Amino acid sequence: MAGLLANDSEQIDRRTSRSISDAVAERLQQSLRPEAGLPTHLEQLLNELKQRDRDSH
Repeated sequence: MAGLLANDSEQIDRRTSRSISDAVAERLQQSLRPEAGLPTHLEQLLNELKQRDRDSH
């Protein structure tokens, strides 16, 4: 593996790295999405946090 890191021709630029990271994150979000949803109380707490975040900006 050290050989791969030492070879500059195999490194990727930041834009490509970001695109790969975004694609992986999107797939993880899709595969880890809860089927049943959150309990009502947790949903209310999350909504309250989102509102406070919007109000602080």
